[in-house]
Amino acid sequence: MTIDKSWTTIRRRGSSNEFWNGLQHFLQMAKPFVNDRGFIKCPCRRCLNNASHQLEDLESHIFRNGFMFGYNQWIHHGEPATANAGTTVAGPSGGIHERDEMFDVLDDIISEDADEDAVGGPSSNDQYDDLFAALRSELYPGVSSFSSLNFLVKLMHLKVLNKWTNKSFDELLKLLKLAFPKIDLVESHYEAKKLMTKMGLGYSSIHVCKNDCALFWKENSLKDTCPVCSESRWKLQSGKRSGKNVPHKVLRYFPVGPRLKRLFATSKTAKLMRWHSTGKSKDNDVMRHPVDGKSWQEFDKRHPQFAGDVRNVRLGLAADGFNPFGNMSLSYSMWPVVLTTYNLPPWICMKAEYLMLSLLIPGPQSPGKDMDVFLRPLIDELKELWVHGLDTRDAAYENGVFRMRAALLWTVNDFPARSSLSGWSG
Repeated sequence: MTIDKSWTTIRRRGSSNEFWNGLQHFLQMAKPFVNDRGFIKCPCRRCLNNASHQLEDLESHIFRNGFMFGYNQWIHHGEPATANAGTTVAGPSGGIHERDEMFDVLDDIISEDADEDAVGGPSSNDQYDDLFAALRSELYPGVSSFSSLNFLVKLMHLKVLNKWTNKSFDELLKLLKLAFPKIDLVESHYEAKKLMTKMGLGYSSIHVCKNDCALFWKENSLKDTCPVCSESRWKLQSGKRSGKNVPHKVLRYFPVGPRLKRLFATSKTAKLMRWHSTGKSKDNDVMRHPVDGKSWQEFDKRHPQFAGDVRNVRLGLAADGFNPFGNMSLSYSMWPVVLTTYNLPPWICMKAEYLMLSLLIPGPQSPGKDMDVFLRPLIDELKELWVHGLDTRDAAYENGVFRMRAALLWTVNDFPARSSLSGWSG
């Protein structure tokens, strides 16, 4: 019986049923050859059969890093040494659960790792192993088409859409486990949140001085008092710090670079990120997109190196305050800072799913002239993206890796918000 090994050369692994089925058959074939501790040599492009792992870890390693080149006769994984190299068994027709739709999601997330060899060798980051474990796990015995991860993602989505509290989410998880004792599900919202963070959906919490003087970040991250006004970082009870350290204010920062890279991780959006280079209006009297304006053209003249690669990203920034409680009798102002990507066509760039929340500035008062304090993490990252850029895989082209740079061209705001962003008044 011949063995088809063509699946080992497929690059877009997450979107290929052929790769998934071939990998599952390889694991079934190797299963009888694990050692007494349950370990077997790993033929991914990082381990190169030099390291051994448990069989369930081989799946995530090979999916993430790819199958090693030159290993044409699987002598360590069940293929007889006398067999002709390069031949092998076609995947089984049944017995393996369907490829879950979350594989396409994970393929987008880890595409940089999966194709890292195009930049300089496979990544050694194992942060996705828990995700693959949840993806391999059936939600309930006998439910092979719905993984534990898939169900959890949909459940978290419902939580956001319907504004469930964390406590109500915990109670729902308890009820599901009580009603279905064999269900494979996390125990709490905290555990679910930790897992979602590994999918690139997390943020950084940065403590802020009570008087908005400074962030406890980078050089101030270990300090307990403000370097400007000497105010305590922590809330005090009767002049003393409580048992648990609770900061006065917390700024939420959502890194921009990983999300910009995500736009190039799928071929559809990667192609749309070039729209501005071909979609300019042919009528000089019509402006349907910022690319038609003089500011865009002037920017290209001043920075020809940046303009030379149409994949470099042009951003706009919008900020304003709002009352998150919907109660106008309660005075509270929270400020989101949102970025939009002007590489995209006009019918997409302003859609909610393409707007990127970068900062969530806490209340209860408007930041006023201290807005620059809160903007520091974003500005630092934008400067890094402008000067150095990020190595990014372009899914629109095979093996397409480029150095993505970004520039902030405009701010979009009313006059009070503009005065805060400019530091003119509070």
